[in-house]
Amino acid sequence: MRTLIVSDLHVGDRAGNDVLRRDGVVQALIDALEGVDRLVLLGDTLELRNRPVAAVLADAEPIFRLLGGALAGRTVVIVAGNHDHVLAEHWLSRHDTPLGLEHRFTPEQASDLAMALTAALGKAHVELAYPGIWLREDVYATHGHYLDVHMTVPTFERIAIAASGRVALDRSHRWNDVHSPADYEGLVAPIYAWMYVAAQSGRPGQATGGGAAIRAWKTLRSGRTGGLRAQAFKAGFPIAVRALNAAGLGPLQRELTTTTLRSAGLRAMGEVVERLRIADGRVGAWQQGAPDVACHVIFGHTHRAGMIEGDEPAAWLTPNRVQLHNAGAWVYSETFVGAGDPRSPYWPGTALLVEDGAPPRLLRLLADHTPAQLRASRVRP
Repeated sequence: MRTLIVSDLHVGDRAGNDVLRRDGVVQALIDALEGVDRLVLLGDTLELRNRPVAAVLADAEPIFRLLGGALAGRTVVIVAGNHDHVLAEHWLSRHDTPLGLEHRFTPEQASDLAMALTAALGKAHVELAYPGIWLREDVYATHGHYLDVHMTVPTFERIAIAASGRVALDRSHRWNDVHSPADYEGLVAPIYAWMYVAAQSGRPGQATGGGAAIRAWKTLRSGRTGGLRAQAFKAGFPIAVRALNAAGLGPLQRELTTTTLRSAGLRAMGEVVERLRIADGRVGAWQQGAPDVACHVIFGHTHRAGMIEGDEPAAWLTPNRVQLHNAGAWVYSETFVGAGDPRSPYWPGTALLVEDGAPPRLLRLLADHTPAQLRASRVRP
């Protein structure tokens, strides 16, 4: 069995940062499907936080028709993420068993939106999985949005989740005292629901779509003095973080660098793996030659592919011997790509290939594309 995993396509993004709408990019993904038995769309396939769903589907349908034509007779598994959590909404509201690590269900059981994507995918066999899927007895894949509960970088979503938990959940436990998928859903699902509703109103705020976070990131990392507003924001940021920690919404840190983002994300995902006991009883036959690894966990969400050359291997191995892998993203962000080096961990177009008897392998499908080909200005009308 050969499985290709791609995450964070964010098709339909209002700013046009989703690269699958660029000329030739879909073909690069289709080419990578040669000889693949199964495609897994590992969450945030659609961008449903900054535009109404009808507009997003209008952008997505031509892309998915092309993918469906290439995948006729093969399987597509859709895993919901935080930006398209509504894909699994109907099933989540009606399932009558405790939420475990893997549940598979049909598009009809999932949502009208899942059925619309299925129609676009044509003759491909489509199923949904949530919150993740076992690709092999020693390889588990999930979008990774549960890691926000343990993130120490003060993103809007992280703060909103903590505030929601403090208000809505039993005060006899700390808001982030979570040990099951149901515990995580109780924290994150309310935030996702109101963000989706805001987008459907046609008046979503910059914070829900991530625009405010990007501007804040650029302001804090800028070496320039900036205007009065930027100076006030820089001066007030450490004070705000201290206040949030004092209010019980932490732990949150004041340092914001790409290094801290990577390390905080990996630590948070390791915490999810530990709390959900993902490694229990999952040891693949191939690992007779790799005794230091209990299993592999693939995630997305952070848009930072890995491991890549230059990464510290120990940072990607959790204390409970789980090897982490990140599938990266299919969005082009000037803020994170920087000078436009295809070797950047944030360069779009990465995927993970899972084959029998081998560890997941990272692929760079757009390494031959230039920034000019991938920037938002090249979105077709």
